[in-house]
Amino acid sequence: MKTASSIVIRAGLLSLAFLSTASAQCDPDYSGITLDVGTRTRPFIANAIAIAAKGWEKQTCSKINILEFPVHQLYPTYLNALVAGEGTFDVITFGPFWTPDFAPYLSDMPASLRETPAWNDILPVYRERLMMWNGRYVSQTIDGDQHILYYRLDLFDDPREQQRFQEKYGYPLAPPATWDQYHQIAEFFNRPASNLWGTAEAYRRGGEQFWYFFTHAAAYTHHPDLPGSMFFDPDTMDAQIDNPGWVKALEDYIDGLNVAPPGALGFTSADIHNIFAGGSVAMNLDWGDTGVNAADPKTSLIPGKVGTAMLPGSKQVWNYKTRQWDTFPNINRAPFLAFGGWQAAVPANSDHIEAAWNFIAWLASPKVSGEAVVTPQAGINPYRQSHFDPERWLRLFTPEEARLYLDAQLASLKSPNVALDLRIPGHFAYTQALEVQLTRALNFEISPQEALRNVAKAWNALTDRFGRDAQRAAYRTAMGLDREVN
Repeated sequence: MKTASSIVIRAGLLSLAFLSTASAQCDPDYSGITLDVGTRTRPFIANAIAIAAKGWEKQTCSKINILEFPVHQLYPTYLNALVAGEGTFDVITFGPFWTPDFAPYLSDMPASLRETPAWNDILPVYRERLMMWNGRYVSQTIDGDQHILYYRLDLFDDPREQQRFQEKYGYPLAPPATWDQYHQIAEFFNRPASNLWGTAEAYRRGGEQFWYFFTHAAAYTHHPDLPGSMFFDPDTMDAQIDNPGWVKALEDYIDGLNVAPPGALGFTSADIHNIFAGGSVAMNLDWGDTGVNAADPKTSLIPGKVGTAMLPGSKQVWNYKTRQWDTFPNINRAPFLAFGGWQAAVPANSDHIEAAWNFIAWLASPKVSGEAVVTPQAGINPYRQSHFDPERWLRLFTPEEARLYLDAQLASLKSPNVALDLRIPGHFAYTQALEVQLTRALNFEISPQEALRNVAKAWNALTDRFGRDAQRAAYRTAMGLDREVN
């Protein structure tokens, strides 16, 4: 007969055995921990986090609680929680242009994460430029963002279209090398009666508008011999956004409305994904998501017909020092890192800093992120060298589509003249001031010159309010003029 005490002892031993087995299966063991992860509303990014969370939860015996917010709510939600010292988030995901505002409240990335092969696999433009602030590694790239050109292979490869285009414009039909060619090609294919328009870009205020404008401006204002001068004079911090290069860019951006589908003033980036995939435009400018979505037969009417190319350039670039146009013998390409790719970071007041960084490392690992980049609706674009393995992309693209997509993206990211996005304290205030005037110009209420003159005045006032010396130091750091040292 078993005594009560023997039953208790046996139960205790079984419990210990179970815990030992569970512990062996949890590597590392974060049993009982739940991480609160902030991100944008699904599908993009949040889907990728949800997929990664399943594997990490199983590996570590922990839980991920995904907190989703509309994109326009992320900045104030995060900043309010960080400044108030609230332990609302263990992980936050955000654009690198907010890093200057968030950095004082973030924990440092553990040095151990920078001592692995996975670290060197991250492309330098992300690893060395966007994951660091003031000498500290405070975030991890989890998505590689840049603007790129997409075009319809079936239209561009059609011999009849090629002959007609050659006869009309005097040069061969091909992906546009300059912005002038971009507009001519868009004009050529603009056929509303056939439900075909030339191109699609985002024009809606609050709908990624200003990044499309910046994409046009990079070719005219990102001078290869004057780094860091696209947005501000890096020595004085005087705004450059009303110079002739920027005016030309805004004129181009507005001209795009003439060859865009109806309702273009209301287009966001998400809208033009669908418009291109629906086959109603010959080209568009967008992030890598357009290529992935347009190649997916579940969401696209043009699978197998998706071409990709570097952004158009210009032979003339504005020189802010001489105040004149410099003419180059070859086309100046300035690939633009619009947005720059989502980052993940850990607030310093998290109760689970070690576990949070472990999850981020899992999310950004070559294996997990390598699956995410080829998953439609995940919103993850290439940022590792291993992401450019052609074999993984053949599940989405034809061999030709994959070659064009990867070559254009990698050439842009490795370009010596790659243009970085604006990254400065108070970014939100600067872009809000810009979008007010952009919207007025797009609605023909004021001229491009007047709109940008108003923006420059507002930007200079903001710089003075935030502190011109402090803003100058931050801007130079962000543009790589005063190299950060870890």
